[in-house]
Amino acid sequence: MNRLELKRAFDVAQCSARRVGAFLKKKLHTRKQINHQSPHDIKLALDEESQRMIEQDLLKAFPEIAILGEEGVVGIPSEQWRWVVDPIDGTVNFSRGLPHACVSIALQQRQARANGHWDEYDTMLGVVYDPFVDEMWVARRGQRARLNGRLISVSDTTRLDAAIVSIGFAKSRTTVKRNLPVFMRLYQRVLKVRLLGSAALAMTWTAAGRLDAYRENGISIWDVAAGGLILECAGGEFWRKPLEKKYTYELIATNGLLRKAVKRLS
Repeated sequence: MNRLELKRAFDVAQCSARRVGAFLKKKLHTRKQINHQSPHDIKLALDEESQRMIEQDLLKAFPEIAILGEEGVVGIPSEQWRWVVDPIDGTVNFSRGLPHACVSIALQQRQARANGHWDEYDTMLGVVYDPFVDEMWVARRGQRARLNGRLISVSDTTRLDAAIVSIGFAKSRTTVKRNLPVFMRLYQRVLKVRLLGSAALAMTWTAAGRLDAYRENGISIWDVAAGGLILECAGGEFWRKPLEKKYTYELIATNGLLRKAVKRLS
């Protein structure tokens, strides 16, 4: 994909995110059909409908590129290029009318020396759109991250006792059990801990200095692919370790100054 094609992909991703975001905004305070519910997560019919809308937009522009999404896969996601999509990041919030959720779209390229592992990709562009406050977070690899066209950068916080840290508990009983002790240790050492319910927004908020760090164990690639690039392009650090379960990570996202301190409490 050449420079012009990447620019076109960037534009298509933003347009799709805005289109789906406008659709979700209208649905925020409506009654929603739950297709599946587990102890710590739900799936809405609107999750699937929103992903279909994104798929239509992306496939119309780039029919040859696979889509790896939270609500399903189109094509072969191990090819050289792939979209990584979360149509509603923050579904539980959205299901209750809490206006803290977003649309996340990333475009990834397989690394030159890849050996077939699902994580051997570089994110080339990332788009995260929060329709409830009309915030469009974007980045292209090698360029500065932007929020609604304005350059953003991470905080300069260096001490844990001055840091606001977000933590997520993922979706399984195992990850909840594993992360509770981390929460308690963080709570005793940092200025404030926040549980916000949207990984992509935790990443972009860290990118803009609203948060200083975000910690989660068991997060999925579609939750953080776009936000991870935005964070890096804002001067932050997107540290992640692939886990045994496919497409999941242990994650520490920071302003680039706090990872070791956060890791020690993990």
